[in-house]
This record gives sequence, C-alpha cells and structure tokens, in this order.
Amino acid sequence: MAIRQVRTIGDDILRKECKPVKEMNRRTKQLIEDMFETMYEANGVGLAAPQVGILKQIVVIDVDDGNQYVLINPEIVEQEGSRTEPEGCLSIPGKHAIVTRPAYVKVRALDEDMQEYELEGEELLARAICHECAHLRGELYVDVMEGELMDNEEEASEE
Repeated sequence: MAIRQVRTIGDDILRKECKPVKEMNRRTKQLIEDMFETMYEANGVGLAAPQVGILKQIVVIDVDDGNQYVLINPEIVEQEGSRTEPEGCLSIPGKHAIVTRPAYVKVRALDEDMQEYELEGEELLARAICHECAHLRGELYVDVMEGELMDNEEEASEE
C-alpha cells in the first residue's frame, strides 16, 4: 500500500467526469487499498479516485461505524429529507462551508468483487456518499455551499 498525493482545488482533474470501471484487476485493487491508506493518513471519512489523480468511478468511505465501503460506478437511486451542516474536503484543506445534503440516501454500486449491491446511509454516511459521488462528476462542495468558505479555525473558535 502507498499514500498518494491528494489533489487540491485548482487542479483540473478535480473538475473532470470520471469513467466507469469495467473490470477489476490488480492495479484497481491496489488503487482501492492506496485510497483507504491515503484517506486514513489525512483523517478523512471519504475519498474519490479523482482526488488522487485517477479518473475512475471509485469511492472509498469509512465514517467510523466499523465498516469500510467501496463504491464502484455508484449511482444514487433514492434520497430523502435534508440536513444543513458544515462540510469539508481533503481537496480543500483547512476550509469548510455550510452545505445542505439529503438526510438519507440509497446508492447502487459495485463492490471490490464487481458484485452489485445497495447501501443505505443516514446523516454522516449519507453526506459522505453524496459528497464523494459528486467528485466523480467533477463537482466540489464549494459549488453548492451556502454562504462563504471559512477557515477551520473559525469553526473551532465559535464552539
């Protein structure tokens, strides 16, 4: 496994549409392992392949619920409600903004064995699914934020 460089805002790759994964191979399995390691090293809860410079529809998520989620070619098929909360991104370090996302989502994706499954998420998991799937379309949370981008220190001083 290896820690990969996280691309940051301003890097053109973050604004490109990702291609579907057609087959699982050794390189793709290695990418998924590297993405988890990179995400943990950066203290993130999710990471999308374009954030490490790869234009493939792959997302990894771990919101501290004891599960690691791999979403290949994900498609959100259901969403309900809304939650407005601060949101950050490993590709926009040191910043956060207020973003409204669905409170519940259901996503259909392939797992590491290229088997289709559905994952339902609420609260942080729902937010992470929406946030990471947006990366696959070249979208960042700054495209849907409410108000201004804030420094992370500002949030800490408000608490």
